[in-house]
Amino acid sequence: MKVIIIGSVAAGTSVAAKARRNDEEAEITLYNADYDISYSACGIPYFLGGEIENLDTLTPRSASWFKKRYNVDIFTRHEVTTIDAEQKKVKVKNLDTDEVKEDSYDVLVFATGASPLTPDVSGVDKEHVFQVRTIQHTAAIDQFIKINQPKKATIIGAGYIGLEMAEQLTQRGLEVTIVQRSNQVMAHLDKDMACRVEEHLVKKKVNLILNDEVTEISKKEVLTKSGETIATDIVLLATGVRPNAQLAKEIGVTIGTSGAIAVNSKMQTNIPNVYAVGDVAESYSVITGKPIYRPLGSTANKMGRIAGDVITGGSLEHRGILGTGILRVFDLAVGQTGMNEVEALEEGYDIEILHNIKPSRAEYLGGKELVIKAIADRDTGRVLGVQIIGEDGVDKRIDVFVTAITFKAKAEDLFHLDLAYAPPFSTTKDPVMYTGMALHNAIEKKNKLITPKELSEKIEKGEAIQVIDTRSPKQYDFSKVETAINIPLGELREKCTGLNPDLPTVTYCNGGVTGNAAQNVMRNLGFNDIYNLSGGNKNYQNYMKNK
Repeated sequence: MKVIIIGSVAAGTSVAAKARRNDEEAEITLYNADYDISYSACGIPYFLGGEIENLDTLTPRSASWFKKRYNVDIFTRHEVTTIDAEQKKVKVKNLDTDEVKEDSYDVLVFATGASPLTPDVSGVDKEHVFQVRTIQHTAAIDQFIKINQPKKATIIGAGYIGLEMAEQLTQRGLEVTIVQRSNQVMAHLDKDMACRVEEHLVKKKVNLILNDEVTEISKKEVLTKSGETIATDIVLLATGVRPNAQLAKEIGVTIGTSGAIAVNSKMQTNIPNVYAVGDVAESYSVITGKPIYRPLGSTANKMGRIAGDVITGGSLEHRGILGTGILRVFDLAVGQTGMNEVEALEEGYDIEILHNIKPSRAEYLGGKELVIKAIADRDTGRVLGVQIIGEDGVDKRIDVFVTAITFKAKAEDLFHLDLAYAPPFSTTKDPVMYTGMALHNAIEKKNKLITPKELSEKIEKGEAIQVIDTRSPKQYDFSKVETAINIPLGELREKCTGLNPDLPTVTYCNGGVTGNAAQNVMRNLGFNDIYNLSGGNKNYQNYMKNK
């Protein structure tokens, strides 16, 4: 069996390695138009910021290493230009010599990855404007910085790479401006969580410009659609990627709605013996089963292993993804998995939303605040998605939620998890467990929740609603929901007799726990239509400031 793989970064090399482990006789050839194979694109910002000293660290495998270890032939700087699917032949051009040769295959794998999008902007081709995708891009940026010593940088785009580069260049001493066309950073976060990241960027002296776009780049300035002029010495493009699917399209491979290649669970395309893996291929959602495109190295490796196994007679199948991601923004970690609020509503779910603000571990041992937004389906109780922001313990919790959602856990199941506890690592009731407990109670109508958005809309409409601030008078005087009356929890049993038990009532504290206790007291005293403000006053004030 003769296997040709087009592309040799994460996915392509994973195909080759797994196929070789299964079959010593297969003839495996990889063609790659780039210089490097199996490199870590995700590590690029950290080299440019100085956290990684040697660029070679990001390219740990060479073609000769693969030949020696796996008996796989990898040809870099070789581009597959045409494919004859009927004859199962390809034409390959040596990009250094322009020599063209023909090769044949029994199995063909597209691992062609994705290319960075280049915005249609005047001046985008100038020498101080760079993409951030390959090792060559990285070396060119590093060289430019060393030679020219830029003082001001403009980053176009506020996704993962854009924010990572903002962090790293700031730490390298540059004054950084981010220009983002939409009204928030990180498109897969809900706005009420993204605004927390935005505030942190500003706190770290990043100049953040939202709802605007770059229209022109000159040698020392960037102009925006709104008329703003930004002084800059270097410009980085972080506007997303496009799957390199054109070659596959030319031979009749089906392209999905995302623009990536449509594949089944075995990574097979619609053409027999033709596969697609990595950033050029669609995945599908664990929750809905619908196609989803979230290009990540972890998914690419997984897809490659599955295809390599199937090609050599194995039974592995892709089980889908949740679109999980995590990002460090200075001293904040931002993690998300599954659906956000907007996506869940678009899919037609009747959702319950919880904002849970808890310490990552015992506060007397340095625990830091975690803000968790969790979304569940009211009909089934199934957890649909989670977003977490905090300085400590985000990665641990997001991975627990990923596992739970993958195995179709309900909100109530989270409370029963036997999670590891000791004060240096967690709280007795871990934030994951508390999230499940509070979501379940809300779904069962035992302890109903109201989001800041829902409460502010009711207040703006002038609806008859009682809002009870259960904190101390000092906290109440400093910051409160505008229509709230102050009845501290310790005085509630006595003073709530003056309230109307037939009116909808909202209780709140700073983060939610005391508000929940007050909700229980008032429910037991005959207040039936009573809600706890999700995330408390902290979350409400954050929403009002950024809505």
